[in-house]
Parts: sequence; C-alpha cells; structure tokens
Amino acid sequence: MTPDRPDHPAHCPDHPAHRPHPKHRSRPALPHRATLAPAAALAALLLATVTACGDPGDLRGAGSTPTAVGPTRLWPEVPPASTPALDYGEADTETVRGVTAPGDDIHRVDPLDVVRAEVAAHPDQYSGPHASYGETADRLDDCGGAAHGGKCPVLRAYYRDLTSDGKDDMVLGIRFPGNQLAVRVYTFVGHELVQIMGTADSTAGVELAGRAVIIRSPSTLPGYEYRTVWTWDRHQHAMLATRDEILRVGTPAPSGSPVPSASAS
Repeated sequence: MTPDRPDHPAHCPDHPAHRPHPKHRSRPALPHRATLAPAAALAALLLATVTACGDPGDLRGAGSTPTAVGPTRLWPEVPPASTPALDYGEADTETVRGVTAPGDDIHRVDPLDVVRAEVAAHPDQYSGPHASYGETADRLDDCGGAAHGGKCPVLRAYYRDLTSDGKDDMVLGIRFPGNQLAVRVYTFVGHELVQIMGTADSTAGVELAGRAVIIRSPSTLPGYEYRTVWTWDRHQHAMLATRDEILRVGTPAPSGSPVPSASAS
C-alpha cells in the first residue's frame, strides 16, 4: 500500500493523483526525508491536504435556465396583407450601359463614367425643369482635376467583396440636393457592370462592416438614429435591406434645438 503523502492524499478520491495516467498506472512512493521534524512534517501534511482537497476547477452549473416562450400570434382572424407595406426598392438592379473594364476589374472603372451613364439613363430625374437631381447633373462639370472632390458631387469610391465571389465590388456615393446622399453598389455580372444597390436619404454616416453596407440616418427622436444594413442576397442577386432599426446614440438635444428630419428617396 502506498503511504499517505502531500502529493497523493488518500482521503480525496477525486484528486487528480488518484486518476490513473494512461501510460503510467502506478508510481513508486517518494521517500520521506529522515531529517524532517515531526511537527514540521505534520504541518506540511495538513497544508498539502487542504490544498489537495480544494476546488478542483471542474465546470459548475450557472443555475436554472428560464423556460423559452414562443411568440404569441395576435388577432389570428385578421388575414395577412397581400401588398407590401413599404417600398425600399430592394432587388431593383440595373445594367450600366457603355461602361466596361479589362478583365472585369472594377478598380479600372471610372466612377465619373458610371454616374454619367446613370444621368443619361434617367433623364426624367437629372434633366428638365422638374428633375429632382438636375443640380447634381449640372455639377458633374466640376469633376476632374483639382476641382474633383470639391464641388464635384461624385465622392471617392470604396472597394470591398460584398457578393462573396472573391472579387471586389464598388461602393459609390453621390451628393444629391437637400443634403441627401445616394449610395450605389456595382459589380460585374457576365462582363456587364450592374448596379446591385441604390438608395438615397439624409445620412449621418455610411460604413462598411464585413460584407454589409450600413447607412445611418438622423431620427426625429433626439438622441436616436435610424440604421439600415444592406447585405447581398444570392437568390435575388441584389443587396437587400436585411435590417432596419432605430438605436439610441447619445444624449437628447436641449429643448428648442432644431432636429434634423430624414427623407426617403
């Protein structure tokens, strides 16, 4: 029988020392030091026993888990609507005519050419006395050279693989009248440049997070903002507004302060 020792307490059955090692089923007992005084030996043995029988570090339960409660349907007698409540313009894709790039490399596409193609394809919106974005079309003449980035409404393009095809897509911003910002996303499909997302709104910021485009817009509620997340949907072959929420972002403005209002495109 192996005598009791600090590293092998006999009265702690769950101590790791009592679990046989897969390779070494037994270990020889360590010899006691003959020079150890009886009182010191007893104190060392008690200390080792307390340490050995302490918390073994095993997993512990976190307590009872609340019972999951499923959603309760209200007014089941009301038939579901047959028409959509809102029109986000989701799945509205458009081929950009006349704009190509060698090897379908979207980095070699001139963003200004893309915007000019959009203006030409939608004369009702960009030309004429009742055009909503006529000012934007007029200011395209300010683009290029040193003036680009000043009065030019076409903002810097950003590139990110948003469609998970291993190739970058282009995110483009266009300043619209009324402090609105148009956000467009383009990709190549079958050697054709296709707009897979298009929206315009009063914005507080635009972000890229992973493969998502996040558009933040001011809210009529002080201290809150709207946040819409656009992601690629492989079934629709377009970017969809997969999440639309209102979030608290700061301290409400003082009473009487002007509050910006969001307007849809």
